[in-house]
Amino acid sequence: MVTTFLTKSGGLLGPIAHVLGLIMNGIYEFFNIFGIQNIALCIIVFTFLTKALMLPLTIKQQKFTKLSSRMNPELQKIQAKYKGKRDQDSITRQQAETQAVYHKYGASPTAGCLPLIITLPIMFALYQVINNIPAYVDAIKSVYDNIAIAIQNTGGDVATPMKVLADNAKISIVKFNEMDTNVISNNHIIDILSKFKSTHWDQLSDSFPAIKDVIVVNASKIKHANSFFGVLNIADAPGWKFPGLLIPFLAMALQFVQGKQIAVKNTTNKDNPTANAMSSMNTIMPIMSGVFCIMLPIGVGIYWIASSLFAIAQQYFVNKYMDHINVEELIEKSAMKASKRREKMGTVPNNSMQELAKKQTKSIEGTVTEKIDSPEKNEEEKKKVYEPTNFKKSNVSYKSGSIAANANLLQKRNSEKGDK
Repeated sequence: MVTTFLTKSGGLLGPIAHVLGLIMNGIYEFFNIFGIQNIALCIIVFTFLTKALMLPLTIKQQKFTKLSSRMNPELQKIQAKYKGKRDQDSITRQQAETQAVYHKYGASPTAGCLPLIITLPIMFALYQVINNIPAYVDAIKSVYDNIAIAIQNTGGDVATPMKVLADNAKISIVKFNEMDTNVISNNHIIDILSKFKSTHWDQLSDSFPAIKDVIVVNASKIKHANSFFGVLNIADAPGWKFPGLLIPFLAMALQFVQGKQIAVKNTTNKDNPTANAMSSMNTIMPIMSGVFCIMLPIGVGIYWIASSLFAIAQQYFVNKYMDHINVEELIEKSAMKASKRREKMGTVPNNSMQELAKKQTKSIEGTVTEKIDSPEKNEEEKKKVYEPTNFKKSNVSYKSGSIAANANLLQKRNSEKGDK
């Protein structure tokens, strides 16, 4: 059961949906100038336009991915180094070394999630607009309003037949509070009508025979606006019949292509659980989309198809753009931006800790390079026995050159200066 309201989305999505609704309304009005009244076409253009507006977020995400390709091997080495160690000292040292890597690249653990956090509310609001066109497109609302006003003017009990029609169309009216007193508002009549499939309009005419002509004329306008290639109605579910069945298959196939495109570009360690999870998602999500498309209105499937088409084209050109970006320059710019942010927030680390971070990350890089270039050295490295330094805190010994040992030395020096 789907609860729908002609009143626009409220809460956090309200302002976003309102802005997106203005864009959708503008697109429909533009095509209307040329005598084109087609919601499917508007959905496609609307999807392309809103996706284009989110392009900066996509580029930001891709830059972080490119940064991660250099940063992740160091982070994975630290994780392997402390694998299975659960004592407080090991946890503290792992956190310190991890933070040193993030500091070096000017990144943060949440940087990759930020574009997604911003994008998700936009996507949800986008769906609200597409799923409730009459609430945001004035010209479409006026056509539905013609029928709603005519129904109200018939007099007598209007709420009861509308309840029956809503039940037949499987539309929830639980939150239509005025219906408790056997009354229904114009907006809620439109809420019900906007979810009608082709077969429901005949039922409406039978329920209100006195205004059959008004219903037929305006229903014809609505069906024309909802038509897709003249053979499909975007308010109908495609089901298992041709050509409607092409919608879920296209949505599924394009999402597979999109997932493969991203997977090829972002090659990662196959032993990484995150990479395996992403690979599984790239297989499962398209199948789920295809199943949902069979049950949901064709308009939703059109949106998914348009979204995937744009994403594939966008990813191609973004990849071309990213290929010309020098990783070293990207790291330098990222580190500078992070430094400026810390200065504004008043969290600039002291010079000693900055040098410590550089020393630690260089040590990590050196070890990785050595292992790659000289297998013999790796065998010698395994045979080495590291003696603990004299830097001790309680019963803890630190390996020479580790970040913990250097941090302890800094603390000792600061204490000596304080004593002086």
